[in-house]
Amino acid sequence: MKSYTYDEIEVGQSACVAKTISEHDVYAYAGITGDFNPVHVDAPYAEGTFFKERIAHGMLTASFVSTVLGMYLPGPGAIFISNSVNFLAPVRFGDTITTTCTVVEKMEKGRVRLETKVTNQNGETVITGESLVSIPKKK
Repeated sequence: MKSYTYDEIEVGQSACVAKTISEHDVYAYAGITGDFNPVHVDAPYAEGTFFKERIAHGMLTASFVSTVLGMYLPGPGAIFISNSVNFLAPVRFGDTITTTCTVVEKMEKGRVRLETKVTNQNGETVITGESLVSIPKKK
């Protein structure tokens, strides 16, 4: 785990994290957030939807942006300012998702704008977005 200061960050720099989404992950997320939407936790219900099976919560999938930003790039000490999320495809139980954050702009006041993208094991983009973080100027 490395923590980058504002001066060490470069446009084009990126980091990623991969995670296989399990049934346990989805139920734990539902328990933490209270979001027991049946499309996530009720198999017979989900079979009757256009997804045809249970899917992971979109925000569970999007939360791995925070993992990348807080642990890898910029890393510990980074403060999340804002985030936009576009959900493009469902994440199914057993999917392995890869979340990639790429620096697209260094701004004033130690802020950095990053493009965020989540893909599944088939290379399909399931989420796109953008994040703004504040980075310490010194370690």
